Amino acid sequence: MKTARPLPDDFQDRPFTVVDAARAGVSHKRLRHRSLYRLGKGIRSASPTAELPLSIRVRPFIEVNERCAASHLTAAELLVLPRRQQKGSPDMFHVIRPEGEAHLNRPHVIVHRMKLFSDEVTVVDGISVTTPERTWLDMAEMLSVDELVAMGDSCVRVPRPHLEDRDMPLCTLADLQRMIDRHKGKRGLRKAKEAIKLIRVGSDSPQETLLRLAMIRAGLPEPELNVPIISEDGARHHEPDLSYRKYKVGIEYEGEHHGDEGQVVRDIARSERYEALGWTEVRISKRHMFNDAKPAVAKIRTALVQAGWRPRV
Repeated sequence: MKTARPLPDDFQDRPFTVVDAARAGVSHKRLRHRSLYRLGKGIRSASPTAELPLSIRVRPFIEVNERCAASHLTAAELLVLPRRQQKGSPDMFHVIRPEGEAHLNRPHVIVHRMKLFSDEVTVVDGISVTTPERTWLDMAEMLSVDELVAMGDSCVRVPRPHLEDRDMPLCTLADLQRMIDRHKGKRGLRKAKEAIKLIRVGSDSPQETLLRLAMIRAGLPEPELNVPIISEDGARHHEPDLSYRKYKVGIEYEGEHHGDEGQVVRDIARSERYEALGWTEVRISKRHMFNDAKPAVAKIRTALVQAGWRPRV
């Protein structure tokens, strides 16, 4: 077999559509060469794609089908929303295709045929993707209520501009409610209606959300989220992940990065500030979160009772 002529640089390290390659001058004979991986009708790759970023891997599957958009788990990953890990092959992509369009049956693609409005599609890395609010509603088919609340919290949280490349939430609670109102009868709608009542602005991580939900289910008062401590002289101090200003109790969820040497130093300084301000710090980690976070809830309950809170009888 003759050595294949090299592809243009733009097609060397990514999957591509036959249409795009032909426009770039690649011959039909070259596109039929055995050296190319066939990823489905009209899609080729010069090398394996499993290690490539999702946006690069999914792009040709969106481009080759008009009026489609990445959706569900694929959209959630592209939008960097908390999600359940996809089962099966990582090269299975979720794509939404509007009702009324021709049937689509392709390898590597899970097709969802349903209503899709033009304002429910955005662009991420040049790819058509369902908006955060539409992705949230679609994921109600797959997630538990708690997982859906965590995703909703991530959608509406106010980002920290000094740490992130944006300064606006991905969407608002009103946007999520609009999706519920617009798509009556959709699968997962009951869970979405239940979840939206529990979504709050201020949670910085899924772990914080799951801790908050466990606290509420256990009968603890609902905490405030990332609200700064204001001392008696009016000075603004750090923001506990969850807190009860009335009882001067702050709860800090410590992820894996809290084992870093620099973070340990910062955590010690934070604990000293709590003490100086007359607050109680409750530190929660992954080991407190098993069995519906009962160990975490017990630890927080003890701190609240010691600070004067009494459960309703």
